[in-house]
Order: sequence, then C-alpha cells, then structure tokens
Amino acid sequence: MNSSVQHMNGQTRPIDPNQPADPAPVNTRRSTVNKRPAADDGGKKPSAAVRLVQLARERYRFVMSADGRPYAVAIDGPNVVLPFKGRAGLRQRLARLYAETYESDVASQSALADAMTVLEGIAEDDDPVPVHLRVGQDDLGTIVVDLGTADGRAVTVSAGGWHIVDRSPILFRRSGAMAPMPAPALLGDGLNMLHSLFNMNESAFRQLVAWLIAAWIPNIPHPVITFKGEQGTGKSKTAQMVVNLVDPSPAAKRSAPRDLKAWSIQAFNSWALCLDNVSAIPGWLSDTLCKAVTGDGFVDRQLYSDDDVVVVSFRRVLSMTTIDAGAFAGDLAERLLMLELQLIDPSRRRSEEELDTAFETVRPAVLGSLFDLLATVLAVLPHVKLDSLPRMADFARVLAAVDQVMEWNTLDDYLAASATVAGDALEGDPFGSAVVALVEQCGTWTGTAAQLLEHVQAPGGIRPPTWPKDATRAGGKIRRLAPLLRTVGITVDDTQRSPDRHRHKLLVLTRTDLPGETASAPPTGSLWPDVQPIGQGHRPSDQY
Repeated sequence: MNSSVQHMNGQTRPIDPNQPADPAPVNTRRSTVNKRPAADDGGKKPSAAVRLVQLARERYRFVMSADGRPYAVAIDGPNVVLPFKGRAGLRQRLARLYAETYESDVASQSALADAMTVLEGIAEDDDPVPVHLRVGQDDLGTIVVDLGTADGRAVTVSAGGWHIVDRSPILFRRSGAMAPMPAPALLGDGLNMLHSLFNMNESAFRQLVAWLIAAWIPNIPHPVITFKGEQGTGKSKTAQMVVNLVDPSPAAKRSAPRDLKAWSIQAFNSWALCLDNVSAIPGWLSDTLCKAVTGDGFVDRQLYSDDDVVVVSFRRVLSMTTIDAGAFAGDLAERLLMLELQLIDPSRRRSEEELDTAFETVRPAVLGSLFDLLATVLAVLPHVKLDSLPRMADFARVLAAVDQVMEWNTLDDYLAASATVAGDALEGDPFGSAVVALVEQCGTWTGTAAQLLEHVQAPGGIRPPTWPKDATRAGGKIRRLAPLLRTVGITVDDTQRSPDRHRHKLLVLTRTDLPGETASAPPTGSLWPDVQPIGQGHRPSDQY
C-alpha cells in the first residue's frame, strides 16, 4: 500500500498554490487526491469539489466498514462514525462548513457529489474495520456500551469491573432509532429497584436479569424474551422498560413488519427492539426472527445501479409481547425465553406517568448494578462448563455463570420453561398435536411420510390450511417438529429405509420416558420485593 496515501488519510498538508506542482508520483490517480492543485497561469482558483475534499481531510479520517459502507470519523472528536449521506451525515456537514468557510460561496450539488466520490475512494484505501451499534467488543474482549451522548462517552466492562470513558476504544455508529442512555451509578440495590416495577415472580425476574446481562454480550445468540399474560398484566410497558435498559429508543415498541425489507431496516438501526402485541406470526417472519437471533444478512440492489448491492447484516436482541404462546412455530419456540406476567392488583396499578417517572429515577442505579453483575459474570464465564448443552448453548452458559455468582437457579428454570413453551407450540400446531396423539396411542410408529399423512387424524375431521398437502411436505413438517417432539418425549428417526427394492425413507416415531423434573413449574416467590432506599443497597460480593 502506498505509505504516503495512508499518511495523508485525514491529515493536513498545506501546499503553497504559487509553487510548481511536485513531480508526479508513481500512482498518478492518488496524487490528484492527496494534493491541493496549484493555480495555473491564468490564476484559476481550485474548484468547489477540491475545496470540499481539503476541508474534509483536515477534519476527518475515512474508513470502510466490514459491510462495505464508507464513514467519516472526526479527528478531534468522539469515536463515532458519520455516514456520507443522510441527516447529520458528512455531506450535510461539509455543505455547511463550506458556506461558513467561503462566505460568498455555496457548494453546488454536483460539487458535493464529486467530493463524496473522492472521499469514498480514500476510505477504500485501507482494510475494512468493525463498526458497532450500541454494543461492541474490542480485541482484548472488553465489552463497550455506547451511551449515545453527543460527547461520545461509553461504558467499558471487563472481568476487572466497569468504567465510564470519555472516548470509546472502538467505533460506533448511531441511528435515528437510538436515544441516549443515562450514565450508570452505584446508588443502591438496583436489581430490587427494578423488580419493584414489574409484576413477575422471583424466578421470572431472575431469568430477566440474566437475559439483560447476556444482552450486552454481543457475540452470542440471545433468545427472544417474550412477555406473556392476559390483558391488564402490563406486558407492553414491561417490554418497553426492558428494551430501554439495553438500548434506549424513542420507539422501543414496534408493530410487526409488513415485509422482509421493512424488517431489515428496523433491525439494522436498533440493537434491541420489541414487537408488541403479537397474536400470529407468518412463516416468513418466524424464519426471519430465528435468523436474527443467530445472525442474519440481507442483500439488495443499490438504488440507481445495475450491479452494486447493499448488504445489511445483523444479530439482534429481540423482545415480544403476546397473549397466546401457541402462535409461535416450533423453530421460533425453541429460541424463546417465555416469562409470564401476573395480573396487577387494582391497589398496585400505577399510571403511565408514574411508571415513567419511577423508571427514570432508578435507571442509573439499575444500570450500575447490572454492569456490576456483568463484570462478575465475565470473570467466571470462561470457566463455566455444562454437562449437556441445550439449543441456546451460549445463553445457557451465561445463565450458569449468573447462577454461580448470585446463587440462583436460572438455568434450571429456563430449561423447564422451554419445555413448557414447546408443549404450547405443539398444542398450537394441529398436525403436531395429531402426531403426538398417534404416538401416544401406539407407542412406536414406523412408516413412510405418505403413510403417516394417511394415519394422522385432523381435529374434527377437517384439515386446516396449515395441514401438509402431500407426503413431501409431511416429511418436512416432521423434521421441523422433531425438536419440539423431543421435549414431550417423542424421538424422530428418519435414517432408515424400507427393506423392499423401492428403499422408501421411513419415519420411526418412538415414545420415550421423560425425566420427572423436566417440565416442572418453577417455584413462585413474592411478586413485589421490599426495595431499599437509594444509597443503602449493596453490590454482589467479591465483585472486583
């Protein structure tokens, strides 16, 4: 790589316009970028595009993100990237800066476009760099949380504790869906303060705390935390407060997206978001949410271009609220953390304004306690070993680390709740329920997918629209239901073939015995803890 070009990226190099131009370097294309052109014999001034490039390079350095987007970073400012276009982007700032610098002139749209093209080429000179949204991790494993404030402050969390730093050690981007996060503070027992805002039992609250801790660990899949309950249990408000702890937003609650492109825009601009009042999920959205948990990408053609593409990749922290857990498909049900909220007693009910005021009052203390717990979890997590790993294995290890630190039982409660969710999902699937009834009746069933489709009986003798139409779809349905069937004690073996010359693939469905504790309900504790006054709480022991 041309070292002179790297040196010039974002650096000031004044050149006397009256001196003759330097001899052309080997790379003549880059020489036009790195130098302010000299005046010719007629005293012609540099063009507006050249002036814009010079102004930009005096104040910014330029990087390319891993997904191919150019950004500008202020040399003497926060470690926050600016997009080239859009509201408060580099183009808008350069237009204003140009007008302020050259009072009698305004940069034209064509000059701005030419300058942006040159600056994008400068950004491509170096290798792509990671650009994070709200949460990231540096090369040493330190977790960094962007407070979203104008001054660029961030919280760094490691096994040694957490600190508020004036400048983030990694690059962050911002979006219009983000809001500033208050600075965390050690002002008491923030966990008890948080519990006082929610009408959930102790087991559910402890699982919620563990999920909040995991939500700031960026490189693992996070289950979709789902608040279930009848009307009047405060599901929407609870989800809003939870999301605003992890990733504050002026629109923490969203309606279900209408298509894949609308969803990709939402997910690209928020680290954590909530789908509110979900009653039914179409197949495409169920698959999309599953991929968003483990990591997803979206590729589309760039506007006004035939061959350039736009890449949107993300892994997100998701929340949902619902009344009916049976509305979820089996693959999505396996990625849920279902927490049931209790009906609020009229004497305990509070107005929205009261809840908002209480939440804003305790939020710094809650964040301080959560970051304390996160630092302790990071210290023990490398040493956590599980005998067997469930589907969300990384999240299970975080639960085990929280249990070790706090002497809780969140992992067992999560596994028990997951089995319950699987049962609910099967009950909500007519074909799955019919298969369960068939195996319960005969113990072990063996046959082809076509034979299975003949033997299972639809409820009421009428096949619903979701019923498989043929043997191929029936076989695929069984494979998708296999993880849920295992949770209720039914194994699926599709590796055998019929002994005749046709060698048809066989399905072997077998009823097995379940451990007695697998689906046991977690113990119920007090819904409303006693909250200590701010300033008289405590932190978990052996913190640092």
